[in-house]
Amino acid sequence: MSTSPSAPFLDAVATRRTIYTISNETTIPDSKIVEIVQHAVKHVPSSFNSQSSRAVVLFGDAHTKVWDITLDILKARLPADMYAYTEGKNKGFRAGYGTVLFFEDQTSVKGMQEKFPAYAAAFPVFSQHTSGMVQFVVWTALEKEGLGASLQHYNPLIDEEIRKAFDVPESWQLVSQMPFGKPTADAGEKTFAPIDERVKVITA
Repeated sequence: MSTSPSAPFLDAVATRRTIYTISNETTIPDSKIVEIVQHAVKHVPSSFNSQSSRAVVLFGDAHTKVWDITLDILKARLPADMYAYTEGKNKGFRAGYGTVLFFEDQTSVKGMQEKFPAYAAAFPVFSQHTSGMVQFVVWTALEKEGLGASLQHYNPLIDEEIRKAFDVPESWQLVSQMPFGKPTADAGEKTFAPIDERVKVITA
């Protein structure tokens, strides 16, 4: 990567990885983690400036409660052999320092649908685009601060119990869960498909 103005940003994008093995330790204060999430939710663009993204940041017992809820629900639904595999993964997430829950506020989405009916069918998709950007910004920023994270999707199985446990508004739709903590092992090797097959350049 060159030393152009965009180089630090692009380097951060490249070095962000999925980290599953994390400890109940942090490299930065809780206040800084909250600041990162707030910054992402505030500044990431949204269609028609709908500002539909929401987040809940969990530390301590609140963090472990997410994964206790998830395990209880999965245990009741999965065959024993499948649950054994999932249990190991979830205990790894539970061993982390915290979790960020990402939501999209359906009140905001429906408001946009009513205001711009010609785009009504597209607004739920636009909402997911915004959420994906928020998640990526938080993930990349945590990585730059020395924390490891991964992105999980146990919704909609856990939605109702999460809503009850953390007093989440009914209109907030759970999108993903991001457990994080101090990495205890490196990410695995990442492979790439040929970039020329994935990006076309047209000049005329």
